Amino acid sequence: FFPGHLTLCVCVGLQSLMFLIRDWSYPYEHAYGLDGGNKFLEKRLQVKQNQHEELQNVRKHIHSCFSSISCFLLPHPGLKVATNPHFDGRLRDIDEEFKRELVNLVPLLLAPENLMEKEISGSKVTCRDLLQYFRAYMKIYQGEELPHPKSMLQATAEANNLAAVAGAKDSYSRSMEQVCGGDRPYMSPADLERSHEELKQSCVRQFRGVKKMGGEELCLRYQEQLEQEIDEVYASFLKHNDGKNIFFAARTPATLFAVMFVMYVASVVTGFVGLSPAAALCNLLMGLALLSLCVWVYVRYSGEFRELGCFIDRLAETLWEQVRRCVDKLWFAVSPTCISQPAVLKTYFMIL
Repeated sequence: FFPGHLTLCVCVGLQSLMFLIRDWSYPYEHAYGLDGGNKFLEKRLQVKQNQHEELQNVRKHIHSCFSSISCFLLPHPGLKVATNPHFDGRLRDIDEEFKRELVNLVPLLLAPENLMEKEISGSKVTCRDLLQYFRAYMKIYQGEELPHPKSMLQATAEANNLAAVAGAKDSYSRSMEQVCGGDRPYMSPADLERSHEELKQSCVRQFRGVKKMGGEELCLRYQEQLEQEIDEVYASFLKHNDGKNIFFAARTPATLFAVMFVMYVASVVTGFVGLSPAAALCNLLMGLALLSLCVWVYVRYSGEFRELGCFIDRLAETLWEQVRRCVDKLWFAVSPTCISQPAVLKTYFMIL
């Protein structure tokens, strides 16, 4: 089991390893603390000819797996700790010798001068990256048995790629915020899409440039995930940018006003020629459009019944798109040789 984990350590590139031995019962051979522990470790890691080949390989390669290896010997915490079922961690129940050695151990682990930036596969680990590793390891340690080293290596590779995805996605979000987020003015959809493509390619290059584990196949899988998540973020920025367009915001009331005007004219004309049922239908549609406009204004003002407001927006947008398509078809039918005018007209309707 241990040789497999040494292989994992070589692949991951861990920095330091400390063996913490509690209940050390031979202080007359090796004293408590770091000095005695290092002497004991040095003795244990000696390679001897009568040892099994696997044990010799472990002793030979363990130093190449870590930048530093040490050992700390702790005494027994006391009988009150070991035998009292009601022990709750009170210091007075712990032996003085154990507490004295604990005071020496804690600074070795947590003193500022002893802390170092964590690295995995040669890349510094950020807090966001560390969270990804915690999540990956929690999954494989949920079982009752210790995971196989290959499972740990796979989990580390996945967490490594997820951390690279999160970093690249965060870079994209920050860059897009500077382009069209917050109080930035409205940006044309073409320019926004061009900026999106440039930033997307830049973030993909950033993802590819991070040192990762798992091989090219795993890297490509997470690159596809990154591109998909970036497209989802871009959709959110696109909606946010459209909300800044005054014509886009006024599309629903403009459509409803147009419907009311058309229905009013149609009701007058049909009533004049004696088509009373058609005039009544036009008046009914005009009333529904007016009612929808009043409801839409109330929803926008109060923030209540937002689902109803979204339904009215979708209905107005559908009607607008149908009219736009009809106008485009009519324009092409009337002027089949004209190229620039339809494009101008289409751009105008896209802005609205």
